[in-house]
Amino acid sequence: MERNIDLNEISDGRLYTSNDMVRADCQGCEGCSACCRGMGQSIILDPFDVHRICCYFRIPFEALLADHVELNVVDGMILPNLKMIGEDEHCIFLNEEARCGIHKIRPGFCRLFPLGRVYEDRSFKYILQIHECKKEDRQKIKIKKWLDTPDLKAYEKFVTDWHYFLKDVAESLKKEGADAQTVKQVNIYVLKQFFMRGFNENQNFYAQFAERLSEVQAVLLK
Repeated sequence: MERNIDLNEISDGRLYTSNDMVRADCQGCEGCSACCRGMGQSIILDPFDVHRICCYFRIPFEALLADHVELNVVDGMILPNLKMIGEDEHCIFLNEEARCGIHKIRPGFCRLFPLGRVYEDRSFKYILQIHECKKEDRQKIKIKKWLDTPDLKAYEKFVTDWHYFLKDVAESLKKEGADAQTVKQVNIYVLKQFFMRGFNENQNFYAQFAERLSEVQAVLLK
């Protein structure tokens, strides 16, 4: 999700890499769960998020879409996001103890919080969002440890490739003046290839994604 913002207003003004220390550790939140409520449609899922959740529950994307996920337009592309439910609009995976029910395989958006990403020159850097987390006694932690993601370099490459692929497709449709029907067809194709088609859990996800990305780019970004 792209946002036109002044970094000095939302962050500490610094750009970080995964090896940097940052004051993001809320020490388990102690059941706060404020960041799991009232998030609207902002917890957007990428193919890796969906792959992990579907493998965890042993269900196809269509089953996930029926109960836990909805589709919305994000920067010109149709993408899945976690549902918010109840009067307090809490994440559908928040349990009765106000804890994340899928913490082990939580989405990248949740792992990142309260950090954010700034994309530039086909890459990105991390930022610390200073107004997002309500905890005031956060401790310093290395970003790599905070993200708790195996093979982080491969993951960061995936995040970058996915971001710029979506951006390139949206810009291509806009540049070509594509009509509503064409935009819809392209979005359905992307959803089918990266979400509905699924990935083999017994093979390296990143290798599968890279191969499929090349296939789809050849079709959509000639």
